[in-house]
Amino acid sequence: MSNPPMSENSESTTAANSDRSSKTRQLLGMKGASPGETSIWKIRLQLMKPITWIPLIWGVVCGAASSGGYTWTLENLLKAAACMLLSGPLLAGYTQTINDFYDRDIDAINEPYRPIPSGAISIPQVITQILVLLFAGYGVAYGLDVWAGHEFPNITCLALFGSFLAYIYSAPPLKLKKNGWLGNYALGASYIALPWWAGHALFGELNLTIIILTLIYSLAGLGIAVVNDFKSVEGDRQLGLKSLPVMFGVSTAAWICVIMIDVFQAGIAGYLISIHENLYATILLLLVIPQITFQDMYFLRSPLENDVKYQASAQPFLVLGMLVAGLALGHAGI
Repeated sequence: MSNPPMSENSESTTAANSDRSSKTRQLLGMKGASPGETSIWKIRLQLMKPITWIPLIWGVVCGAASSGGYTWTLENLLKAAACMLLSGPLLAGYTQTINDFYDRDIDAINEPYRPIPSGAISIPQVITQILVLLFAGYGVAYGLDVWAGHEFPNITCLALFGSFLAYIYSAPPLKLKKNGWLGNYALGASYIALPWWAGHALFGELNLTIIILTLIYSLAGLGIAVVNDFKSVEGDRQLGLKSLPVMFGVSTAAWICVIMIDVFQAGIAGYLISIHENLYATILLLLVIPQITFQDMYFLRSPLENDVKYQASAQPFLVLGMLVAGLALGHAGI
């Protein structure tokens, strides 16, 4: 029996790898997936976009660091893990699911393989998922307040506020995402400030300085949020959503995006210098340099084609910078 030609083997391997990559991207909720998943639990997970949980989980770590009160005990590790569950799978999962629910018309244009427009999951099943994630999040938040001995339920209030913000971001009549500036800032604050506040409140006293600094940091998050708008620019234009790429054009929006990402990180570094945390400030500034490099290599040259590649390359340096800032604030006792 003769073996298939080498080229056939190579093509078969390439196709298999491409199929596996597409399925992985689909499960994580990333751009570039393909339809065909039949497992309802995988479809539910896809709706929750696990890839988006990472910055919120990291935000909890940064908040714990900035509190100055985290110590490496088993109890604190379990508290942090529960707070990560709250911020990531539960409330970020709720946010992504409700966003897909209200964006099903846009997704039918931009990403028809998504679970709802493709018909892989029914509307009643989606609504059930939204409610389960929401109330499970409230339950975990209240449990964390009790566990931490809070007289005032700080984390429960943060969960209530965050879920309300997620609702008005996606749902009419407000639908904050219709406004490129307001919607993207709400998204940036949700991904940076809210989990940071939760982690800080869990292990320390949340104060006005931390709130203001993280809201400033969230302006860099606004820039990151704008990156996500480039993949849906055509659908946004057709449906009248005023994302920054629609309002200013792709090239100008790309420049707005990278300037905000870089300038506000540098601003936080400047604040760290002002409180004499010079080493941390230097490290943060050094972490901005590779972000600028990848902005030039990928994003500014072709935002529509390289948005995912840019985020994969540059965002690790941004989130490391967040931790550096958190450690500096904890060290300074802010």
